[in-house]
Amino acid sequence: MNYAEWEKSVPEVIRRDVLWKMKVYRLSLFLSDICWEDVTTLAKDTRTKSLANQLYRAVGSVAANLEEGYSKQSAKGSGLVL
Repeated sequence: MNYAEWEKSVPEVIRRDVLWKMKVYRLSLFLSDICWEDVTTLAKDTRTKSLANQLYRAVGSVAANLEEGYSKQSAKGSGLVL
């Protein structure tokens, strides 16, 4: 699956999120999805099982960090205290 195909398959509820406007966020979600196949392959071999775990956590943290950074930035502008 390429990026354009993937983007069309993303549920509407995700595409309505304000973060969806950021290309880096969309790419981080795409990376998470395509990484799953590699992680699954790595996890089958005891020699690379820990690498699979580390890879998936690292890839997942990209989108999570973007979400966290965005929420902190929006809270500054809205006067909210986190």
